[in-house]
Amino acid sequence: MTAKLSGQTALITGGASGVGHAMATAFADAGAVPHIVDVDQAALDACPATWGKSCFDVTDEEAIKALYADLGEVHILCANAGTSGPTAPVEDISLADWRACTAVNLDAAFLFAKHAAPGMKTRGAGSITITSSTAGLHGYSNRSPYCASKWAVIGLAKTLALELGPHGARANAICPGSVSGPRMDGVIAREAATKGVAEADVRAGYTSGVALRTFVEGADIANMAVFLASEQGRYITGQALSVDGYIVNPEA
Repeated sequence: MTAKLSGQTALITGGASGVGHAMATAFADAGAVPHIVDVDQAALDACPATWGKSCFDVTDEEAIKALYADLGEVHILCANAGTSGPTAPVEDISLADWRACTAVNLDAAFLFAKHAAPGMKTRGAGSITITSSTAGLHGYSNRSPYCASKWAVIGLAKTLALELGPHGARANAICPGSVSGPRMDGVIAREAATKGVAEADVRAGYTSGVALRTFVEGADIANMAVFLASEQGRYITGQALSVDGYIVNPEA
């Protein structure tokens, strides 16, 4: 069954690359009109001309308010922007680095949801999906700010589901496993350096604890986001849905 989202505006943060770009592509294929937000102007410029595009810091509330005013109706929000943060034992992480990570992963999701909620309540419909992580379910060594922020957005999504549900709108969190791409490559490189081991060994460790023995692709996350926003997902809310190949041992 194909999701049909014709004419709906899908606002996607961190949409110029990686999972966000895959989401925008999938929503466009389903008939929605993607509008992406990113801090990377060059990456935005490389995206299809048919997509709406805004370049600003996703923690800038005034810019977010102005964007919602310009867009009018936002039917679908994918609060996807994120950063991997530092890779180090907790005692070696500065407060500045902690705050920089949680600002993008948690504060931005809160701000975009805050300004999406009134319109969704008024219309009696809408879907918010926040990109969490399996790190928000299991925890990982040397990733304390990332894990803490990804746990937090699951709580945010569940709370949004309760607040929006009586008005006909929904909210969920998607928990990807390790997604192949430049961001994961960077995490692996930093973890290898921290542990003093080869990058190949770290990479193998990430997949050995996964039932399917592979990394996830951005398209896998995007397909779930489209499903959750569609009529087929109309009774799914308040959930943290793993798309991870079934991680049975997060630190294999």
